[in-house]
Amino acid sequence: MNPVAKRTITALTTATFVVIALLYLPLTVVQIALVALVALVQLEFLQIVSKKHETMPFIGIALGVALMATSFYPIKMPPGFSMSRLLRFAPIAFCALFIFMWIRTLFGRFRSPLTAVGTTLLSVIYIPLMLLSFCKIPAVYGVKMLLFVVAIIKISDMGGFAFGLGSKKIFGDNHKMCPTISPNKSWEGMFGSVFASCLISCLFIPMTGFGLGKSLLLGAIAAIVGTFGDLVESRFKRECEVKDSATFMPAGLGGFLDMFDSLIFAPAVLFPLLAK
Repeated sequence: MNPVAKRTITALTTATFVVIALLYLPLTVVQIALVALVALVQLEFLQIVSKKHETMPFIGIALGVALMATSFYPIKMPPGFSMSRLLRFAPIAFCALFIFMWIRTLFGRFRSPLTAVGTTLLSVIYIPLMLLSFCKIPAVYGVKMLLFVVAIIKISDMGGFAFGLGSKKIFGDNHKMCPTISPNKSWEGMFGSVFASCLISCLFIPMTGFGLGKSLLLGAIAAIVGTFGDLVESRFKRECEVKDSATFMPAGLGGFLDMFDSLIFAPAVLFPLLAK
């Protein structure tokens, strides 16, 4: 099968499962699944960084989960189980983990304790902190709005890939955007990303209730900030000499971080704009 077709089919199949999960699973399950996904994304980032620098993966992921818990909203749970009670201990857990991280630098065998702390804290800021808004969307705006945000960002990825490949076949070499960071990123692809994202955003108008102008604005922001997120991840991978964050996804789609790279910054920017 053609690699492009294989990649497209894989992406659409994954998207179908995501849509079904968002629409039919209970909100509590969706929320917990989002936190688990963020932890997996952070783990892959730490694994990439560990190829060049020292890290503290366990402490980093624990700090990330605790950070999300400190900023989390009350979750409705079955009778007899109060998640809100558990969340009260999140700030204490975060502080305890933060102190434990520094204790590790005193007694752990690190070549550069400053590097180990820096990379670990970077993973917390880069992944869980940036994705807090992404995890909050279902509770604040509803699961369908989360579906909308995921759609305009990920469809922009597919639009950029299709436009970039198509223009290269028709006109020859594309105009490179950041050749030293991501040789395949082009301005033609950027145009395709914005076009695809705006188109999908407008198709969601009956569900979102947004006007045409706001829908076009959200689509353009999603594509631009999503591309920025992709470039940031590419820069990290290039420094660590890694092609994909993982290889479990078929058709060259990589791992969780590769799937989430465009979703890291965009939801945080879009979150306040989703209010009607």
